[in-house]
Amino acid sequence: MMLRNETELANTRQKLRELEDRYAELRHDPNEDPRVRELTMRSLKRLINQLKEEIARYEAHQPARPQA
Repeated sequence: MMLRNETELANTRQKLRELEDRYAELRHDPNEDPRVRELTMRSLKRLINQLKEEIARYEAHQPARPQA
């Protein structure tokens, strides 16, 4: 995936927040089957890291913004 504009960046940041929230909820949910929870958390962490990389890559290729 490659972010192409600010709208995609905003959407990706929102998805990232939602995934991080779900990851935090799952960490503290004793009702989940431990094996299922572990596999789900791995999958979520992989997605979270992928989105963070995409955001960093997009931001690294943007021209510097003047500081206010």
